Formats: sequence, C-alpha cells, structure tokens
Amino acid sequence: MHSNLRGALLSLAAFGAYATHDVVVKLLGETYTSFQIMFYSGLMGFPLVTLMLMGDRRGGTLIPVHPWWSALRSVAAVATGVMGFFAFSQLPLATCYAIFFAMPLLITLMAIPMLGEKVGIRRGVAVMVGLLGVLIVLRPGGGEGFSIGHLAALGAAATGALTSVIVRKIGQQERSVVLMLYPMVLTFFAMGAMLPFVYVPMPVAHLGLTAVMAFLGMLGALGIIAAYRLAPAVIVAPMQYSQIIWAALYGWLFFDEGVDLYTGVGSAVIIASGIYIVLREGTPSVSQNRPVLESRSRMDTGTQPRISSWLRRFDRSNDTT
Repeated sequence: MHSNLRGALLSLAAFGAYATHDVVVKLLGETYTSFQIMFYSGLMGFPLVTLMLMGDRRGGTLIPVHPWWSALRSVAAVATGVMGFFAFSQLPLATCYAIFFAMPLLITLMAIPMLGEKVGIRRGVAVMVGLLGVLIVLRPGGGEGFSIGHLAALGAAATGALTSVIVRKIGQQERSVVLMLYPMVLTFFAMGAMLPFVYVPMPVAHLGLTAVMAFLGMLGALGIIAAYRLAPAVIVAPMQYSQIIWAALYGWLFFDEGVDLYTGVGSAVIIASGIYIVLREGTPSVSQNRPVLESRSRMDTGTQPRISSWLRRFDRSNDTT
C-alpha cells in the first residue's frame, strides 16, 4: 500500500477517534458544565505530559522565550476548550463541526497581520466563500434563531485559530514541552478555581468517561503523528473534514439528531473553501508560512498537548537516537 494512502487512512481513523472523543464531551455535557469536564479531562492527560517531560533530555528551562505570546496562547486555548465543549452541549454535532471548520479561514485571515502572510485573490475569494458558508449554517434570522451555542462555537473557532497562528509565530523558538505544558497547567488551575461553583458529584462511570476522553485524544494524536510521517500535509489535513460524516452518524445514533439542509449546504461550502486553501498553501510559490497546513488540524483546548508539539517532540527524540 502506498504511503500516501496509508497516511490518509490513518488520519481518517484518527479523526474518527477525535469525533468519538467529542461524543463523550456531548454526553457528559448533558449533566456537567464544560469547566468540570475540562478539569477532569486535563487531569487525566497530565500523566502523558509528565512522561514526555521526563523523556526530554535537551537542556533548557520551562521559562518561555516569548512569555506574552505564550500567555495569550494559553488563555486562548482554555477559552477554546470552554466554548467548544459548551457548544457541543447546546448544538447538534454536525452544526458544531460545520462552524469549527471555519478555523482554516480565520487562520488565513489572522496570518496576514501576525505572520506577514500575503494572501492573493484566489485564497481571498476562498475565504469569503467559506465565510458565506458559515452564514448559511448560522442562517441568521432563520426559524431556529442564533443561540448562545452558535456564539460559543464561533468563539471557539476564532480562539482556536488564534492559538494556531501564535504557535506558527513562536513555535520555532519555544521548546515543545513549553508549548505543551502551559495551556494544560492554566486549564487545571482555571477550571479548578471554577469547580467549587459548578461542581456536580460524578459517579465512577462518568469519571471513567473522562479517562476515555483522554485516551481517545491520545489515540487521535498518535494517529495523526503517524499519518504526517507517512504522507504530506496536503494529504492529511483535508481528512479532518471526515468528522462531519462521523458527526452525522453519531448524532443520529446517540442524540436523535439529523443534518438539515442549511447545515449540509453550508458545510459543503466551508469544506470546499478549506480544501482549496490547503491545496494553495501546499504550493511553495503561494505561501511560505503555511499557517493552515502547519496547524495540524485540531483545535487546542488545553486538555491535550497540541499535535504540532507532539510531532516536534517525537521527531527530535528520533534525531537523537
């Protein structure tokens, strides 16, 4: 089997694991706030980060080279998790994904002032078409109306895009462990501070589900890492859109949800524009920063290490062996 095909299949399986992770988030969100879910999910992810820290034998400290950018990224990652998890509890899975898929469009826009990215007419039109797709999904003034869940999903897409662009800006100067650790530590303390006000006792089965979330997040990350080692980013990155299929299936199976016409049409428009942006960034003469391709396709929520940080960490480990 060709390595590109293996990479594509691995990434499809990995995004399936991520979609299953989000089903657990939605299930728990019926009973608990996003603050409580994030606290326990982040807590379950700490052992993995601890093992990575123990395995990092390069010299250096945990003091960030760019403290203000690192602080902004950490806050944005926590905000992404809170709003994203809340959106899952309020909206159908397919609607959440359709709005989250606006991230590549927002990354492209944010990369202009933050990275000095030059966006030509073709990518500019793709962004505008994609944003039109978002409006189709939201259908302001429609029968269901614009809810706080829609606002949360949009906010998560915006802050998720911001974390991606910041990592692209400072990632080459910061240690991978710094990029991994700070959002998770902030998540732990910020969510822990909120916990006394929102805590609902959790039975063992629900605590187990938070462990399942951490496991699925790790499984998805390892799958994406393996996929990027087998295939180029232009093959792997578009596979994230397969999550809309998982969302439709899981929504029907577990939550009695359907995909309405507006969500279907809007998703198609957003996905088409996102894939076009990915393909354009894959052309060296078009983009030197490659902000969308280098984002590794998953929102940074502060509960799991970011994919790009895992890749850098593992690649450096291999270089020293």
